[in-house]
Order: sequence, then structure tokens, then C-alpha cells
Amino acid sequence: MANSSILSSALSPEYRQQVLSSLRKDHFDLLVIGGGVNGAGIALDAASRGLTVALVESNDFASGTSSRSSKLIHGGLRYLEQYDFKLVREALQERELMITTIAPHLVRPVSFLYPLQEKLKERTYVGAGMALYDALRGFKRALPWHKHISQKELSEIAPSLRLDLITGGYRYFDAQVDDARHTMMIARTAAKYGAEIGTRIRCESLIKDGKRIVGAKVRDLLNDEIIEVRARVTVMATGVWTDELYKNFGVKPGYIVRTSKGAHIVVPGNAIKSESGIILKTESSVLFIIPWSGKWIVGTTDTDYKDDLIEPIATRADVDYIIHQANRVLEPKLDRSQVISVFAGLRPLISQEDGSETADLSREHVVDHPAPGFVTIAGGKYTTYRVMSEDAVNEAITDLKRIVPDSCTDSLSIIGADGYSVLKNQVQRLASLYGITSESTIHLLNRYGSLISEVLDGAPSEYLEKLSPELPYLKAEILYAVTHEGALSVSDIVNRRTRLNFELSDQGTSLLEEIAEIAARALGWDSAKKEESIREYREAVSRQESALVN
Repeated sequence: MANSSILSSALSPEYRQQVLSSLRKDHFDLLVIGGGVNGAGIALDAASRGLTVALVESNDFASGTSSRSSKLIHGGLRYLEQYDFKLVREALQERELMITTIAPHLVRPVSFLYPLQEKLKERTYVGAGMALYDALRGFKRALPWHKHISQKELSEIAPSLRLDLITGGYRYFDAQVDDARHTMMIARTAAKYGAEIGTRIRCESLIKDGKRIVGAKVRDLLNDEIIEVRARVTVMATGVWTDELYKNFGVKPGYIVRTSKGAHIVVPGNAIKSESGIILKTESSVLFIIPWSGKWIVGTTDTDYKDDLIEPIATRADVDYIIHQANRVLEPKLDRSQVISVFAGLRPLISQEDGSETADLSREHVVDHPAPGFVTIAGGKYTTYRVMSEDAVNEAITDLKRIVPDSCTDSLSIIGADGYSVLKNQVQRLASLYGITSESTIHLLNRYGSLISEVLDGAPSEYLEKLSPELPYLKAEILYAVTHEGALSVSDIVNRRTRLNFELSDQGTSLLEEIAEIAARALGWDSAKKEESIREYREAVSRQESALVN
């Protein structure tokens, strides 16, 4: 299969046209439906084994669940209470790999405090859990061991915690990531190794030859063209859309996907005084208070959800619940007026029945093979996407009837990781070279890694300025988003290539004209297309604001 993008990861407008051409004429080993973290991971796993791969996504990379998580790469401390040791061990091992090998430029350590309200029983119980959490990591340890801390030490680390309730606590480490950026970078890495990656391409139906699935009919949503894509195996990785697509495709599923909503709020950095994140046990789950770009992300909820899958919205009740749970241990207390923004995501959870609470459902994943040439995957945790992807490809290749190499993604770094460890020691040199501040250089290295030169070399000098004084993003990043990262709308840029949607109190609306103008020049938009893209984003913001008022 001819592919002029080999060894290039740029998802440019020109690249998209090449993808459409390949979809029309080539026969693939694997066709992947879905551009979330699992779909991108499957495309990378398969391409790195030498298989010919195409991926289609109806919206943007990570436009669903994979951009709306708590931004944590973690083992799932609370799953120890469910005796799900296998999942915790697996997640902890994946966390280590991401920090050390796969994505050190995107995944970084973050410390958490687990406050105690009892001196003896709770300390013994939680301490045993912390010890087990550390032990399940195995011998490779990129993060420090947990540590018991006294009430006095706790007060110094987190002055906002109520000492009339807190007797001490534990400090431990997990990791965090910009989930949308991480997913997009996985997709770009898959493209680098030959996968054909296309967004705004919706799967309309499966193509059948008797009982065998031999591909799918897809629609290019930008040109309204139907394309028949032929593939030996079609893999569906569509998360919360799985059940609906099963029905549309006329295939009987082997499991039920229950949808759980997880809402978060964002508050200013000065609203909570702490040098560490905080985890609180609630009646049904846990609540995280997570440091993020000089602010705090607080969440999450875990409630059954049966409404709109395209645009899950955080409600006033969600916000009130989160504030109430945080205020049990915080002084001064959080107030609704401090909330900068909110966001909500949906978890696809595997269930055999409809009656159980979503918080009690396993975070394990399931790979299904309901028809020859058709494989699906659902469930799981963001942290374990690589293992899930490997399992899905392992199942898919049983239909290929030929020897395929084993997965190598446990040692395959995603783009930007190579050379990052050196460049992060050369901040001053890079800052001087490009005429930007050290702060901007660090910001870019932590988003692009060794691709920093690609971002800056191709940008006009005036684009080396900040987009907003409040945040570190440069105008060059907006340009790069559409020339290399596959962004095709204002929403793609504001919601996922940057995180202006929840990092600014106005959700980035004051910057839309400038963002759209940069995008328009690169994508060849006329004024009507530019205004349409702005309007679509503003309408989404209005719908979220209405949900918080009513």
C-alpha cells in the first residue's frame, strides 16, 4: 500500500486527502472504528506489527470519553477494596511504562494526600492498602514509596485541610496527563508507522460477505462522500457508542455497555492551599482534588447516564455534589462563585444486567468476536489502553490466518519522547535559540517533547507570542494544531489541542476570532466557514451554561 506519509506524523489537510484516496482503493488488514485512546492504541499496535491499518473517527480524536477524564494515569487505589488486584497491578505497570518509556514528555508524576480521620483503625486499614498499592508495582519503580505523615506535616503541606477532622494521613504518587493530547499523539505515531488515520469520517454500515464482515461503508462528512473500505478484520472501539452501533450494524453483542457520567469542576489555584493533590473517600466512590496548570480539577461523580452521548453536560446538581464532598474537609470552603468551568465525560462500563450501581461495576475490559471479521472492545481504564489495544489486535489477527509478530508497544515510544530527556536539560539554550521565555520553553517541551522544533521552526515570528496573558499557549500552537495535529474546527483547537475550554472562565470565547483566523489561513476557510466554526463552539458553551443555571 502506497503511503507517502511513512515516517511522517504530520496530520495535515494534505494528509487527509491521501487517507481518503487510500480508503477508496486499498484493502486493509484492519479497519478500526473509533478515534479515542483505544482506537488510536489499536491502530498503533497493529501498524507496529507490520499490518496495514485504517482508522476512521466520526468526529475528532478523543472527542468523547478520552478528552473528559480526570487526567490521571493511576492504578486505581479504590479498586483494592473490590479485590481487583489484577486490574490494579496491570494499571500500575502501565503507569510505570508511560512515565519511563512510552510518553515521558506527556505523563508526569503527581503527589496525593490521603487524609485520615481516625488514629488507629483507619490508619492500619489505609496503610495496608498503600503498602499493597506500592508492592503491586513490581520491581520497576519510577515513583517514590508512600509515606505516613503526621497531622503537623499535613498542615504544612495542605493548610486548607481541616485539622479538627484530620489526624494525619498518607502521601503517595500517581501520574497525570492531558488525555486529549496523549490520544492524538498516539494516533500521530500510528500514522508515522503507516496507519491511515482519518477524522470526520463516519462508519455508516458494515459490508458483509455471507456471515463474514469484510469492511464498512463510511461517509466523509466534509464532502458527503460514501466510501466502501475493504478490510480483512474490522475492529470497533467506540466506547459508550458500542451498544447503539451494535444495533445499527445488526450484530448481536456479547455484553452490555452501561454508561456512567463523571463530572468535574475547575477552581482557581488560590481556592485551595496545598502543595499536593488530595484524594477523599466518599460514600460510593472517591473524590480527587488535582493540581492542573495553576488551578484545581475537582471530581468526579459516578452516576448512571442515559441522555445525550454526543455532548454530556455537567448539571447544577453535579457541581453541588462535588463542592459538598470537597467541603467536608476543606477550610475555607469552596463556593459556586469560584468555579471557573465544568466538564463531564462518560465511562463505558461492562455489565451483564441493568440494576447494579455504576460505581460497583468493574473497570475491566472485554474483547468480543461476534462475527467472522469483526472484533469489538469496550470497558477498561484510560491507563490500561495499551494492554486493551494489544488484546484487541491479538483477537483480530486470528482471522488473518497468518503469522503476525507479537506486540512491541511496551517498548515503543510515542512521537516526541525521543530526545526529550536531553532537551529538558537544555531549556535556556532552546529559549535563547527561539527567542522565547524559559517558561514557554518548558510548557512546549511538556506538550510536544522533541517535536518542539517542528512547532517553532514553521511559525512566523509574530506567532511566538502568547495567545492569552493568562495561559502559556503560543499562537504557534494554534497553527501547528491544524498543520500537524489534524484539527479541523475551532472546537478541536479549544477543547482538545489546547484546554482553553476549562482553563479560562469564559471557556476561551474571547479568543475565538483570533484562533479562527489562524485556522482559516491554514485550512483555506472563507469567512462563512470561519463564522460557522465559531458559532458551533459558542452554541456548545451556551448549552453547558444553561445546564448550570436551570
